[in-house]
Order: sequence, then C-alpha cells, then structure tokens
Amino acid sequence: MIDVGAKADTARVARASGSISMTRDTFDAIRENRMGKGDVLAVARIAGIMATKRTSELIPLCHPVALSVVTVDFELDPDLPGVRVTTAASTVGKTGVEMEALTAASLALLTLYDMAKAMDRAMTIGEICLLEKSGGKSGDWTRG
Repeated sequence: MIDVGAKADTARVARASGSISMTRDTFDAIRENRMGKGDVLAVARIAGIMATKRTSELIPLCHPVALSVVTVDFELDPDLPGVRVTTAASTVGKTGVEMEALTAASLALLTLYDMAKAMDRAMTIGEICLLEKSGGKSGDWTRG
C-alpha cells in the first residue's frame, strides 16, 4: 500500500461509466418496470452506492476513503438496446476516488445483469471506463 500520510487533503472527484446491452424484450421490461425481481434501476443504484463504500475491501491495496457523495445515474438507450450508467464519487482526502467510481459502475451493471438474467442470459457488460478525475498531486484528467 502506498504511503499517503504526507499528502495534503484536497477535493477529489472521479466519474466513470459503463453499459449493458440486452435483447429488446429485456430492455422494454426494464423500461416498463416489469421485471420479476422488482425495480431493477433502483436496486442497481443502491448496489453501486454500497459498492463504493466497500471498494477498499474488494480491491487489494486500495485505501479506504471517506466519501462525501456518490451518484449513480442511468440512461435507457434504445439504440443498444440497453442501459448506460454514469457514476461519480467525491471526497476531501489524501487519495483519489477513481476506483470508487469504477467500482460503482461495475457493481451497478452486475446488479442489472443479476436482476434480468432470468429473461436474458446473453446480456453483455462493457465499456467500463474512467471518464474524468480531478484533484490531487497529478491534477485533472479527462478521457479524450
């Protein structure tokens, strides 16, 4: 684990995204809230938020971070068809929140898969990536 003890506390924000593609029938069932397990997007949002709080337990050598705010937003995309997720995490601390934002996106998408798999086992999760980060010694970064 890297020693961050001497680093200054700074405001840090990271945003990540990902997607899950599925059949049109599955997409329609999610959009119309007709899935047997309940409100898929609400449960996936909670899963993403909960995942950020456990990131340091899931990823070896990742520092625990006191999060200020976490958001998990969904866009139903009929062109996939599927769901796009965008997450954000922020803190004031000595280390960044990139892994927290990426973990939120990953777990939200895995939860979508779990809740819809009875209808569509061929769903594909993809395009999980960091969109941007700010704060800290390395400064700001935005995906090209």
